[in-house]
Amino acid sequence: MATDYDAPRVRDGEEEKSDNVLELDAARSRPTTDLLEEDTEAVDGHTLPGADLSDLSLEVRVVPKQADEFSCMSCFLLVHRSQESKPGTNICRDCA
Repeated sequence: MATDYDAPRVRDGEEEKSDNVLELDAARSRPTTDLLEEDTEAVDGHTLPGADLSDLSLEVRVVPKQADEFSCMSCFLLVHRSQESKPGTNICRDCA
C-alpha cells in the first residue's frame, strides 16, 4: 500500500481540521470584542512617546574606574581586566 508522507496526519482523538474557505471565513468574522477590551487607565511609571520630561532630573551614581578595569581603545567601554584580549593591548575580547 502506498503512503503519502506529505499528507497531514490525524492522531487518535483529534478531529480533522477544516480547510473549507467558508468555514474559515465564518470563524474569522466572529466578534472579537473580548480580545479588544483593554484597561484604559494610565499606568504609573509608564511614559508615552513624545511626553514632556523636561521637569525631571536624572540621577546616576558615577563610580570611578577601578584598578582591575581598563577602557577599551576600540569600543571605549570600561571592562574588567579579565576581558582584555592580550595583556597590555587595551582591546577587549569582543573587539579583538
